[in-house]
Amino acid sequence: MPDVVTRFAPSPTGFLHIGGARTALFNWLYTRHVGGRMLLRIEDTDRERSTDAAVAAILDGLRWLGIDWDGEPVFQFARADRHREVAEELVARGQAYRCYATPAELQEMKERARAEKRPERYDGRWRDRDPSEAPAGVNPVIRVKAPQDGETVIDDAVQGRVVVQNKELDDFVILRSDGTPTYMLSVVVDDQDMGVTQIIRGDDHLNNAFRQRVIIDAMGWTAPGYAHIPLIHGPDGAKLSKRHGAVGVDAYRAKGYLAKAMRNYIVRLGWAHGDAEIMTEAEMVAWFDLDGIGRSAARFDFAKLENLNGHYIRNTPDDELFATFLDTLPHLPGGPEFRAALTPEREAQFRRALPAIKERAKTLIELMDGGAFLTVTRPLAIEPAAAALLDDAGRATLAGVIAPLSAADTWNEASTEAVVRAYAEASGLKLGKVAQPIRAAVTGRTTSPPIFDVLAILGREEALGRIRDQAGAP
Repeated sequence: MPDVVTRFAPSPTGFLHIGGARTALFNWLYTRHVGGRMLLRIEDTDRERSTDAAVAAILDGLRWLGIDWDGEPVFQFARADRHREVAEELVARGQAYRCYATPAELQEMKERARAEKRPERYDGRWRDRDPSEAPAGVNPVIRVKAPQDGETVIDDAVQGRVVVQNKELDDFVILRSDGTPTYMLSVVVDDQDMGVTQIIRGDDHLNNAFRQRVIIDAMGWTAPGYAHIPLIHGPDGAKLSKRHGAVGVDAYRAKGYLAKAMRNYIVRLGWAHGDAEIMTEAEMVAWFDLDGIGRSAARFDFAKLENLNGHYIRNTPDDELFATFLDTLPHLPGGPEFRAALTPEREAQFRRALPAIKERAKTLIELMDGGAFLTVTRPLAIEPAAAALLDDAGRATLAGVIAPLSAADTWNEASTEAVVRAYAEASGLKLGKVAQPIRAAVTGRTTSPPIFDVLAILGREEALGRIRDQAGAP
């Protein structure tokens, strides 16, 4: 197979959204699968809306997802001179021409087409006229000469054979009257100069492909292969919007999702390998091919993503998960404050509690919440449901268990459990009637990691201090 070169070409007018992330991932996996190269092009020709902050957000989102690229990013606006050069070359070849139609004339064309219920297209009035007829004071645009007979065929790896009759194409603008190139021209020239052999992008660009082929054919260039991916819809089947989850990739990190879980979820949005749902990065690279991309729109499902994320949290090795958790804290709501409260001692305690905490967590936010009992200060704020366990009977139970716990020779999960079980049996109580008030006292909640793990992790002094606070004992 010849060297395969793909490209991911986002516009820096906003965040890296899920659709863009999937396009980047599909390009990345395909090039890794075939041993090719993926290039990154920042299409920043919209100078009013393109921002440095958006560029930074896109690069950060790609890096977080583990998607890298070959070489340095190419910035499209910086190549405007080259784009203009191609426009002029097309004029010299007789494949494009200067159009002097005025705004009033263009408006008249539109109105006439609407009245006659025809598509609104430029009527080609300057296609064969001599520039000497140009009216004074009109800065011309350059239009490419679209073929007027026959058909243009695109054999798309996803959509199949797609045909457009050339009479449906118009002589579209490739260079504006102020000398700035249009998107359609810039994309074609950049793909050619960057050596792109395979274009993988959303199917909202399928119509663009036919217009871009006009320029490619006019220049005598070889067209790349195409794979136009169906868009992503929300669970209700409507086009994905912010209410469905069409927010920036950075927002998913802030919601506590793991990058590898996001990658696994995104790759299954419109692509499949048999019945495989959970797959490693190596498996994705080994299995990914364009044939596996479906023609139907994928549906984004938050519940499925959350469940998948929970799977990854539970199955990620503790040291790796702990490092990821600490790295992500600056991005989580309340994370910076939680990190500041993690003294070296409490950080060690959290790492020790992690195996128990992660069993209940579906996100890193829930992981942080599960370890919150380590960072609170005495006296604890008690949640209402936990306060109900600390009624007169609950406080009496706490007061009674303090002495035997204090007398324990050692302080670990087994020893504290033995003491509490013995106290419950001697008091004629079920274990839960003693353990639940203890849980409420030492965590302020009704749910936590196993209570004897919690006691061991907190240590004798801190655990007994919290119990005394709620028992009203000195």
